[in-house]
Amino acid sequence: MMKKITYIFLISCFCTTLFAQKKGSVKEGDKLFARKSYVKAAEQYEQVPQSQKVLQNLGDCYYYNFQMNNAVRAYGQLFFTYKDSVKPEVYFRYANALKGTKDFNKGDEIMSAYIGYTQNTPKFIKNINRNTPKSFKLEIMTKNKTNGDFGISFYGDKVVFASTRNFESPVYKWNDKPYLDLYTATVSAKGQLAKVEPFSSVINTKNHESSATFSSDGKIMYFNRTGDKQIKVGLEKVATVKIYRAEFIDGKWANVTMTPFSSDQYSVEHPSLSKDGKKLFFASDMLGTIGSMDIFVVDVNEDGTYSKPMNLGETINTVHREQFPFISGENTLYFASDGLQGNGNLDIFMSYMLGNGQFDKPINLGSSINSEMDDFNFIIKDKDSIGYFASNRTGDDNLYSFIQEDNKLQYLVEGEVRDKNSLELLPGSVVKLFDKDGNLLEEVVVGKSGDFEFNTEPNKKYKIIAFKDFYIPYEAEFDTSKKGKVYLDLQMKVESYYDAEDIINKKEDGTVLIELENIYFDLDKWAIKPQAAGVLDILVGILKKYPYMEIELVAHTDSQASAVYNLRLSNRRAASALEYLVKNGIDRKRLRSKGYGESRPLIICPKNDCTPQEHATNRRCNFIILK
Repeated sequence: MMKKITYIFLISCFCTTLFAQKKGSVKEGDKLFARKSYVKAAEQYEQVPQSQKVLQNLGDCYYYNFQMNNAVRAYGQLFFTYKDSVKPEVYFRYANALKGTKDFNKGDEIMSAYIGYTQNTPKFIKNINRNTPKSFKLEIMTKNKTNGDFGISFYGDKVVFASTRNFESPVYKWNDKPYLDLYTATVSAKGQLAKVEPFSSVINTKNHESSATFSSDGKIMYFNRTGDKQIKVGLEKVATVKIYRAEFIDGKWANVTMTPFSSDQYSVEHPSLSKDGKKLFFASDMLGTIGSMDIFVVDVNEDGTYSKPMNLGETINTVHREQFPFISGENTLYFASDGLQGNGNLDIFMSYMLGNGQFDKPINLGSSINSEMDDFNFIIKDKDSIGYFASNRTGDDNLYSFIQEDNKLQYLVEGEVRDKNSLELLPGSVVKLFDKDGNLLEEVVVGKSGDFEFNTEPNKKYKIIAFKDFYIPYEAEFDTSKKGKVYLDLQMKVESYYDAEDIINKKEDGTVLIELENIYFDLDKWAIKPQAAGVLDILVGILKKYPYMEIELVAHTDSQASAVYNLRLSNRRAASALEYLVKNGIDRKRLRSKGYGESRPLIICPKNDCTPQEHATNRRCNFIILK
C-alpha cells in the first residue's frame, strides 16, 4: 500500500512539474521581448492573461517575424478591448498586418484612422497597374523557400547574396534562425541560383554579414556587419549595423575596415555603390532622419575619404521606413518603402535622378512585382532588362529573378462628379470622353461612389464632359504627354439649372420648369402671336446659353370645345411653339412637344362655367426641362 501511495505521489509531482513548465510568465516574456527574442517571447505571451501590454507585445513579436495571421489575431484582440488607448504606431503595424493577410478593407480602415485621410488600397493597386511604365515576369530563384535569402548584388558574372542557410552558425534570437552569411552563386538561364558557395571567410564572421555592393572593377566592396555586442541606445539595447569596406588584393579580400560614418549609436545599412564608384547610398536611422529609416548618400572621394552623409530629403523619405537603395547605370534610384502608398508593408519604388542631383517623385513599380508583404532589394541590369529582388511573400525571405518588359503606356484620368454648391456626390451622372476633333471615345455612368475613370493615350488632346439631368454640363480639356503625371484627378463640379437661373425652378414632384410669361393663343388658333414670340425669344436665349439642355413644350386648351378637338388643338399649339424655336436656330433633337387638351386646367370652373379670363388662363404653354 505504501509503495502505491509513493508511486501516486511521484506521478503527481511529475505532472505538476510538467504543467509548471508549460505555464508562461509575463515577466519572462517581457525579458525576452526586451532582448528581441521574439519567437520565445511569443511562446510565453501565448500562455498568460491577455493584458493590453501582453497583446501589443504579442502582436509585435509576430509582426516583426512576418507572421501576419498571428499578428492580426493579437492586434485584433488588442483593438477590440483597448482601442481607445492604443498607441498610434500600433495602428500602423496593425493596418499593415491586415494588408499582409489581404484584408485590404479593414487594413485601409485602420490606416485611414492613423494617417487622418481615406486610403483605398484596391483602387491604388488598380490604378498603378494601369500606369506603371514597366511590368515584370518573376521566377523564384531556389526550390528551398526557407533559406532566408536576400541582399543580392551583382558581382561580375556572378551574384552575391545574404542567407541564413549556414546551420552551423549560432542562432539569432530574433527569429531563431542562423546568423546571416554572404554567398556567391551563378544564375542559370532560367533565373535559378547555381553553384552556391560561401563568400570569403575574411568577410564572413560569427556576426551577421549581408548586403554587399561592389565597384565596377570588382576590387572594392562595401557590406553590412552587425556589432559584436549590444549597446544601450535610448531605452533599448541593440547591436547596430555597420558598413565595412574591403579591398581585393592578390586574389584575396583584405583590409576590412569600418566606414567612418558607422556608429554604435545608430545603424547604417544596405550600401549601394554608383556605377562610377563616386557615390555610396545607404539606409540609416542616424540623427537627422525623417522617419525610422531614411536613405542617405555620401561622396566617395579619390583619396578614400567620404563626405558628410546627406539625407535624400522628403521627396524620397517618409516618417516610416525607406531601405535597400540601388542606383542603376541610368541614374534611377530604386528603393523599398512602407511609408509611401503601396500594396502593403514594403513596396519597391523608382525615382529618376534630376539634373541638379535631386530626385523626382517616386513611382510604385506595381503589383506585377510588389505584393501585400515585404518586397525589397531590387537590382537591375538596365541594358538587359533583367534583375533580382527579395520578398517574404511566402513567409520567409526569398530571392526572385525577373525580366522587365515595357508596359503599354496608359494614362488614367479619374475624378468625381459633385454638386457645385452642396459638394454632394452625384451618382448617376454621365461622363463622356472626346478626342480633339469632338469624336466620342467612351462614356461611363457614375456609380454610388460618385467617381469615374478613363484610359487615355500619350501625346493627345482630350475633352471630358460631365452630364447630370437638370444640371449644366461641366467641361474640361487636357493634354497627355510622355512624361509627367501618369494620371489626372478631375473634380467635376456641376451646377443645377435651378441654382444658376432665377426663372428655372424645381417643383415638389421633381419637375423642373422654365417659368416664363404665359403664351396666349386666340380662340381656336395655334399661330404664334407677337406677345408669344417675345416670350419664346427668351426661351431661345436660354437654350442657346445651355446647348445641352433638352426641353418639352406642353400646351393646354380651355374647355369650350369637345375633348378630342381640344387635344388636337393643344398638340398643334405645342408643335407651333416648337417650330418657332427651330426657326430661330434650336436643334430639333433637343425639343419635344405635347398637347394635353383640356385635361389639366389651371382653373377648374364649377359646372364648367368659366369666364373668358379663366378660359384664357387655361390656354397656356409650359416649358419642362428634360435634361
